[in-house]
Amino acid sequence: MATKRSRDISKGYPHAEFVAKLRRLADAIEQGERFAIQIAGERIFVPAGAVFDIEHERSATDEEIEFQVRWRRAVSRRRRPSRPPRS
Repeated sequence: MATKRSRDISKGYPHAEFVAKLRRLADAIEQGERFAIQIAGERIFVPAGAVFDIEHERSATDEEIEFQVRWRRAVSRRRRPSRPPRS
């Protein structure tokens, strides 16, 4: 399995496209299925067991609500070469 590079991006969407993505996410959550989404050219697969958070941040000039979806990626384990049997 190839190692994925770290990534931290933010991408804006028109209202209608954002609403459509939220509806697809809500349907997947409701049905207990994984969710697939493409963000800035990369296809992301969110497992059914993901954790959902809602955050609220406030500064002197701005407020922000973040809907977060988190999960652990499977860690690929490198197989150790097998040893010959001891005699």
